[in-house]
Amino acid sequence: MNALSDLKFDANGLIPAVVQDGEEGRVLMVGYMNREAVERTIATGRVTYWSRSRQKYWVKGESSGNIQKLIGLYVDCDQDCLLVVAEQVGPACHEGYRSCFFRKISAESDTLDLSEERLKDPTEMYSAAAP
Repeated sequence: MNALSDLKFDANGLIPAVVQDGEEGRVLMVGYMNREAVERTIATGRVTYWSRSRQKYWVKGESSGNIQKLIGLYVDCDQDCLLVVAEQVGPACHEGYRSCFFRKISAESDTLDLSEERLKDPTEMYSAAAP
């Protein structure tokens, strides 16, 4: 039996993938995978996604150098969401933050406040070719 055959992909053939830092336990980002992206991730150990906007595969870090090395891949109880535990090298966010969840909603002022410092300038991350 193939474990991937039990996954519940949506009508577009995608499944959400929540990415957690394997060291800190922090949620870093959410991406989408199709079956082949899951297979590529397992086979290579480098986290691979399906880009909904660009309609192509992308390996995290291929253009920024901020790679994700797979530590573990888990499936939720409904089998319609993945948890990717990864070793994150550099920022996970394309805006240069460690996590894509760097804004906190302030109930007092009804604003979005930064909850962490930017690690890298995005123009620097994408100006040079990734290793």
